[in-house]
Amino acid sequence: MAEKIYVAGHNGMVGSAIVRKLSGEGCILLTRERKELDLTNQNQVNSFINKEKPNQIYLAAAKVGGINANNIFPGDFIYQNLMIQSNIIHAAYKNGVKKLLFLGSSCIYPRFAEQPMKETELLKGRLEQTNEPYAIAKIAGIKLCESYNRQYGMDYRSVMPTNLFGPNDNFNLNESHVIPALIRKFHEAKIAKSSSVEIWGSGKPFREFLHVDDMADACIHVMNLNKEVLNQHTEQMLSHINVGSGKDISVKQLAEMIKRVTGYQGNIDYNDSMPDGPLKKLLDVSTIQSLGWLPSISLEQGLKETYEWFLSQNNIRI
Repeated sequence: MAEKIYVAGHNGMVGSAIVRKLSGEGCILLTRERKELDLTNQNQVNSFINKEKPNQIYLAAAKVGGINANNIFPGDFIYQNLMIQSNIIHAAYKNGVKKLLFLGSSCIYPRFAEQPMKETELLKGRLEQTNEPYAIAKIAGIKLCESYNRQYGMDYRSVMPTNLFGPNDNFNLNESHVIPALIRKFHEAKIAKSSSVEIWGSGKPFREFLHVDDMADACIHVMNLNKEVLNQHTEQMLSHINVGSGKDISVKQLAEMIKRVTGYQGNIDYNDSMPDGPLKKLLDVSTIQSLGWLPSISLEQGLKETYEWFLSQNNIRI
């Protein structure tokens, strides 16, 4: 009998990538449009899970955004994420869903965590202030999965992705992360023949990036791992797993790469009056590598594909 799988957040960047990966696996995919199912409404979520009775849940639904959005809407970020994940995890338990995969974020780690950041760095220091409400919500999701595993014997796993990019990313400059923001900035500057593009910060910080299709592949890999094998490679059944490329790049190098991919010919101006955030943010990915998973899409290849997708959405030819 085919597995019934619910992908919460299937319209988002990660959720849609998981759906693409699962679509050829012979499973029954359960999806609901946001207008049909309010994930912040406990009764609606419980009724849906009770009716559909999925065998597995990928919890990729979340309110996400860049530094600017996190600064402007901190209440929205903590409330909506707490409600979404709490409703889905609790409804899964109440309705006998044994397997669930929760997607967190690398921002769960302290601002001054030892680099590269191991899973054991969680809760060892203060968080980055600019996205603290979002990070606290994600930490709560990890601990909710851990607690339901301990108390009720569930098999709820958590993965912590690094900075993701790819198709279905958010290119709104007021809400987007660094890669979609730079792709849009350089593209619009190319079309307008602008002499320069301004980038916030000094360009010196280093960041790690992973294509969303690789992330989807990692999610399915972790979900399908035998519990005994998973326990052998982690400290305990309750622990979360980092997912990343294991490589970082400076924002300046990234900007030059995106400039090349988009074909922009002008200059890059760095506005160092704007905050840089942590100077380095790299995940330790030794655990997931030991579990047999490696990424397959290079950063430059992924940027090219993402730019092509961006152009296709706007009906623009390269």
